[in-house]
Amino acid sequence: MKAIVMSDFGGPEQLVFREVDEPICRNGWVTVDLRASALNWHDVLVRRGQYRSPLPHTPGADGAGVRTDTGEEVVILPSLFWGDRHDAPAADFEILGDHVAGTYAERVCVPEQCLAPKPAGYSWEEAAALPLVGVTSYRALVTRAGLSAGESLLIIGAGGGVATMALSLATALGAQAFVTASSEEKLARARNSGAAGGVLHSREDWPGQAKALSPGGDGFDVILDPVGLWDRSVEALRPGGRVVVLGANVAEHVTMDVRRFFFGQYSLLGTTMGGPGDFRGLLNLVATGAVAAPTIAATYSLADAAQAHRRLEAGDTIGKIVLVP
Repeated sequence: MKAIVMSDFGGPEQLVFREVDEPICRNGWVTVDLRASALNWHDVLVRRGQYRSPLPHTPGADGAGVRTDTGEEVVILPSLFWGDRHDAPAADFEILGDHVAGTYAERVCVPEQCLAPKPAGYSWEEAAALPLVGVTSYRALVTRAGLSAGESLLIIGAGGGVATMALSLATALGAQAFVTASSEEKLARARNSGAAGGVLHSREDWPGQAKALSPGGDGFDVILDPVGLWDRSVEALRPGGRVVVLGANVAEHVTMDVRRFFFGQYSLLGTTMGGPGDFRGLLNLVATGAVAAPTIAATYSLADAAQAHRRLEAGDTIGKIVLVP
């Protein structure tokens, strides 16, 4: 079969399209004929060597396709070896494409428990784009933060896959969502997608500006931070509010005013991709029809994975980039 293979870590040029052996499934695993594979920033980190993937290696976490044993149309949960606890993953948890060959291929082998029926009405591209950002956003907003109808939410960094999905989920839950963004164009697109308002986080005083937009001006009930700006994000929280942190693309270290934090009665919640329970919750919500399908920014052939990664790293897309074998 054809697949993308990295023989070394580095730039997009390491993603080479070539012939590889068919996947061999272990007991309890299933082969899926992929119809589409979606890109995530996590794939860039794998390509750069952050997860110490074995070489040569095929990356890719997200995918949708057809089970070769039953013919069912399925989506793939990229969480491998989650374990029995719902509150946190097991010690050997990993993401598909970290050490196990991923979805940048014509076929992939995954645990049967990581498969779910393709959502009705979704295209292959939309289905492939759903799992990682969908289950990550669902776990952050629902499982961890407990976001509910009538509450207010601030999403840091509109335009990314997680942020876009979080906006859709918040709307489906009946919450009022606001965003920060790096450009007026991204703010406009977020408003068109249901955001009640937003501010540019390029401005030094963005937390204060965002807080002023919150209902009553007292701050937000929940702030979702997928980039690592939570030392500033907490400035826009209401007293007793919750900030959920799930990424560090902008900053890996922060300095906090501890006294201000505990007097504010804030909750700081860490999260990552969700497990099978979160995936079931997400798909049940999707089945109600209240969750908009993921926005597809661009589609590339599998052979053009390097070009797709360059587009992803440019940061000028709103929505998901998808590969089609």
